[in-house]
Amino acid sequence: MKPVWAALAFGGIVAACAAVDMPEAPEGAALFDENCAVCHGDSGRGDGPWSAGMSPMPADLTVLSRANDGTFPMVRILSVIDGYDRTGLPGVEMPEFGLLLRGETVPVDVGDGVFTPTPRPLAALLVYIESLQR
Repeated sequence: MKPVWAALAFGGIVAACAAVDMPEAPEGAALFDENCAVCHGDSGRGDGPWSAGMSPMPADLTVLSRANDGTFPMVRILSVIDGYDRTGLPGVEMPEFGLLLRGETVPVDVGDGVFTPTPRPLAALLVYIESLQR
């Protein structure tokens, strides 16, 4: 009887994950406009109105994949946005966004095949920044 319960439990987990409404780029765009555009600019190229006089200048978020051999560095971006790891970042102006760490979580695969519960606002912002890559 144990295999039946295990199968039912696994099926319930899969169904729960399938029912999660994953964020899309427009949701992240709104968060970007509210939190990031003043420094990184509307297009994410580091040319926002507050960037003048900053040293170093805010990062050009449109070339993150290019700088990482064509792979979008999800783990690194999540760590920088949430303030967990700022190792190697020039300057200290990049704020931590605690409000992006609140609310429901969604499963995000950061490239290792393991789904990590991630606050929805943070996941939405990640999806949007990934959409900016050129």
